[in-house]
Amino acid sequence: MKILITGSKGLIGSALKLTLQSLQIDVVEFDISSSRDILDANLLFSEMEQVDGVVHLAAVSRVIDGEKKPKLCWKTNVEGTRNVAEAALASPKQPWVIYASSREVYGEQKELPVKESVALRPMNIYGESKLEAENRIALAQEKGLTAAIVRFSNVFGSVHDHPDRVVPAFCRAAAEGSDLRVDGSNNMFDFTYLEDVVQGVISLIRLLMRTKESLPPIHLTSGTGATLGEIAQIAREASYYPISIIEKPSRSFDVSRFYGDAARAKTILNWKARVPVEEGMQRLINQYRIFFHSLQGEEIEKTHI
Repeated sequence: MKILITGSKGLIGSALKLTLQSLQIDVVEFDISSSRDILDANLLFSEMEQVDGVVHLAAVSRVIDGEKKPKLCWKTNVEGTRNVAEAALASPKQPWVIYASSREVYGEQKELPVKESVALRPMNIYGESKLEAENRIALAQEKGLTAAIVRFSNVFGSVHDHPDRVVPAFCRAAAEGSDLRVDGSNNMFDFTYLEDVVQGVISLIRLLMRTKESLPPIHLTSGTGATLGEIAQIAREASYYPISIIEKPSRSFDVSRFYGDAARAKTILNWKARVPVEEGMQRLINQYRIFFHSLQGEEIEKTHI
C-alpha cells in the first residue's frame, strides 16, 4: 500500500508518517516546505497516479493566520482541496481521500457536546475556508470519490508544533518557567492528544481500504471540555517554577466554547481518545524539558569548539 500525505511535515502529518512507515506502508510526502505545494495541480496529479489513498492535511491551519492572510487562507484551503479531490478522481488507481477539517466549521454552538450533524456556521475566515473545502470534497464524492471528512479539535503533543498555539505555549512556559498568558480564561475547548488522533486516522484508513465506501463526517476529539483557565492551572502545577497566570480578554474572532460528541467515532471506528488533557500536557512538558536540556548541551559544546 502507498499513501500520500499532504502537509506531511506538519504536526499530524509527521507523526502519521512515522506510524504508517512502522506498519510497512509506503508514504509519499507532499509538503510546501519541500516545494511540493497543493496549489501545484500538475505535480499533485502526477503523484496521485501512484497511490492507493490520500490523507489531506495541508492547509493554512490556524485561525490567526487566516485573519492575517485571508486570501492565502482561502486559496490554500479551498483551491488546494479542490486540486486534491480532482487529482484523486482523475487517477487510474482511484485513491480514497481523508480530508482533515476542523471544529471551526461549527462556529459558536449553544448545545454541548456538539454533534457532527448540527448546522455549520463558522465565524472566521479559517472556519469558512474549511467548510468550503468540505463542500468541495462532497462534490467530488457525488462524482465517485471515496472520501471521509474528519474534524479535529486543538490537537497537541509535540515540541515541533507552532509555539504560540495555546497548549504548546502553556507547556513550554511550564518547562522554562515563563508566565502564562490566557486570552479568555473561561473559554472551553476539546483538547486532543496527537497520539490518539494518529490512531484514529489509522483506524479510518483501514476502514476505507476494507470497504471502499465514503463515510459521514467524524469527530476525532476527546469529547471532554476544559477551560483555558483550567489548562493554565495544569501547566502551572506541573512546573518546577513559581509562574504567574496573566489573564487577558478573548480575541474577537475566536469561538469561545466547543467540545465534540465522540459517539460516531466509537460506533464507526471503535475509536476513542485515551489520553486525558492532564496526562497529555505532562508528557508535552517533559518533552520540552528534554528539548531544552539538549539545546543547553549543544550550547556547551559550541563554547568548547
